[in-house]
Amino acid sequence: MGHKAVLSVCTLNQWALDFTGNLDRILTSISLSRQAGARYRTGPELEVSGYSCDDHFYESDTLLHCWEVLGQLLSSPSTRGLLVDVGMPVMHRNVTYNCRVAFYNGQILLIRPKMKLCDDGNYRESRWFTAWTRIRTLEDYVLPRMITNICGQTKVPFGDGVISLRDTVIGYEICEELWNPESPHIDMGLDGVEIFVNGSGSHTELRKAYVAGELVRSATMKSGGCYLFNNLRGCDGQRVYFNGCSCIAVNGEMVARTAQFSVEEVEIAAAVVDLEEIRIYRNLIRSRNVCGASAPRYPRIDLDFSLSEPSEDFCLPRSPSFTMTYHSPEEEIALGPACWLWDYLRRSGQGGYFLPLSGGVDSSSSATLVYSMCRLVVQAVQKGDETALANVRRVTGDSGYTPTDPSELCNRVLVTCYMGSENSSEETKNRAKKLATQIGSYHLNISIDMAVKAVLGIFSTVTGFFPKFKVRGGSARENLALQNVQARVRMVLAYLFAQLMLWVRERPGGLLVLGSANVDEALRGYMTKYDCSSADVNPIGGISKADLKSFLSYAAEKFKLSALAGILSAPPTAELEPLREGSLVQTDEQDMGMSYAELSVYGRLRKPGACGPYSMFMKLVHDWGNERQLTPEEVAKKVKFFFTMYSINRHKMTTLTPSYHAEVYSPDDNRYDHRPFLYNIRWTWQFAAIDDALARLEKVGFKPGAAGFVGKGTEVGGPGQTSQKQNGNNANQTNPSRNLGVQVKNMSEVETDGGVENIDSSTKKRKIDAQEGKKEDNVVSL
Repeated sequence: MGHKAVLSVCTLNQWALDFTGNLDRILTSISLSRQAGARYRTGPELEVSGYSCDDHFYESDTLLHCWEVLGQLLSSPSTRGLLVDVGMPVMHRNVTYNCRVAFYNGQILLIRPKMKLCDDGNYRESRWFTAWTRIRTLEDYVLPRMITNICGQTKVPFGDGVISLRDTVIGYEICEELWNPESPHIDMGLDGVEIFVNGSGSHTELRKAYVAGELVRSATMKSGGCYLFNNLRGCDGQRVYFNGCSCIAVNGEMVARTAQFSVEEVEIAAAVVDLEEIRIYRNLIRSRNVCGASAPRYPRIDLDFSLSEPSEDFCLPRSPSFTMTYHSPEEEIALGPACWLWDYLRRSGQGGYFLPLSGGVDSSSSATLVYSMCRLVVQAVQKGDETALANVRRVTGDSGYTPTDPSELCNRVLVTCYMGSENSSEETKNRAKKLATQIGSYHLNISIDMAVKAVLGIFSTVTGFFPKFKVRGGSARENLALQNVQARVRMVLAYLFAQLMLWVRERPGGLLVLGSANVDEALRGYMTKYDCSSADVNPIGGISKADLKSFLSYAAEKFKLSALAGILSAPPTAELEPLREGSLVQTDEQDMGMSYAELSVYGRLRKPGACGPYSMFMKLVHDWGNERQLTPEEVAKKVKFFFTMYSINRHKMTTLTPSYHAEVYSPDDNRYDHRPFLYNIRWTWQFAAIDDALARLEKVGFKPGAAGFVGKGTEVGGPGQTSQKQNGNNANQTNPSRNLGVQVKNMSEVETDGGVENIDSSTKKRKIDAQEGKKEDNVVSL
């Protein structure tokens, strides 16, 4: 009897509710699997409907159309002779489940529902689906009449069972079940299941690609077996980019995988697996065999079919193992958002992107990512990808066009525009122009001064008041308003140009507006509401400033873009305040009152660290005491200032441009980071807890950086404890020797976009320190 099986895994770029396209891609993967010699084809999670249907899963239409697609698969000649399973939602006894449906030669074998749902991060599966809780139990499922008419079956098994072939046994996990501490593959393996199949919908996050690979590998290392992990890839209609990396592992070693990032819509990976090696591996683990002898039994569905062919065994060498390698964070940024942008563009029906290019790190990153997108598309076309070529021709409106040069393609699909004002410098203008020239974008250079003066003229005509910048004698409120009107005028002009530039260039359609605000600025709220951060999509909205700088350094060398060197060396600035003798006086970090590095720390402690003000202080008083030699008082000021600014500006997250999800501390309000947008910015109880801890640290003689410090027998109390010094002066009598870039003394007013917020200084211990820069406007919500 033969024991070498050819197995395939599939990576598909599906699209929510695109049943026609989804069916075509499934059929293509089946054809490719057959060409690779595989006798079993499996695929990603919810591949029939698309994963991100969200509330459309409530609709009976979605369930109906999934059955219609399955009916076509059952009757398709291309599925004959192959064992196939697909992912789709199924309603059983008025409960909707996320399922795998396995079939062979037009006969449904098993409908296996998902048993562990994912509800963290971007996932909300229990909103639409229910977990199957009847372990090792099968029930009869009554098929829709349209399916009965195709296959002749009226009832099929539904539940937690396995499929027993002539030469092996197959069991199923679905996505989250692999991540769960009670993964079914453990018990299935003990019951003799040799091949574990997982259809997944796992999205990318920076530095996390290895997690799924290691879980797959370790699933077969402990007790042997073959694991087939299938994942989606691409943007299927949401902010996430599905991660690809479908793979096959045998006895703890990788033998096949697909790419993490690609513009290719269908990719398979096949491997020759020696089933006898699984049995030998398991038989050598004696403790595993003792467990297997008494393991609970799974109900089995028998199928007279084998994955191996005895006549082919002598000709098939087993697939060699290899060590999984992963992209660096810089490569992940260069590839992931670029592929996401291509999916969004080709599926939106628009003709390209419009980007306000300031010559700074953020907008230059967005521009470089579009250039990276063009490189990937040209490479795909050169490899013979007919789908990519058809999409390029449709996007550019040229049915005879074949791209050969990324810069030339970039000129067709990207319009960049430097929107200068009287506050802009020649340096940023020249940097923007140089980068646009090198990537090939269609570049414009305009002045917004006329529009800004017109808007201010309306205000002055109505009110008789003439606002001034602070450097010209105006108040902080006037200074903020004058900055905001520039930023908002840029947004209006961006959408005007995006709608009409293809008309100017005698091409059909319009352009999508690209945003360029990074995740740190969103967390801090360092942006004008409805300015150029408001766009159609933002490829860098989930990426930190530090990572963007690393990416540009990588791109400068990889893509040979020398213009990026000058952009990286320049200080980040919004250029919304007047120049002083032609030089900048405004920088981002000075305006924010904190560094980008500090923002990344705050972000990760807030989420996923789940720290409020008190917990964040208690962590940073040690971390920054050791690393930066900051005193507890200095750390307290920084933490209080961050939470004040964060809470003042949280309302801006409700209008945050849809962004590529990449970072674990993204403040995206839409689905990832659910929090109020109206806060009590005084944080009276929380800040009092910090003050109480300060007093106790002082009482025990705490010294920052003193490892293993033990005080005078007094523990630092928590939020529920009080101190006799809490309302005294001891906790606040500090005179830091360094400039913290934070103004927290006498802050009786906090200005926001919506007006002035009065703060009762008698209940707050935050004061603006006039000796530390006298820049009260640092607390302003931009």
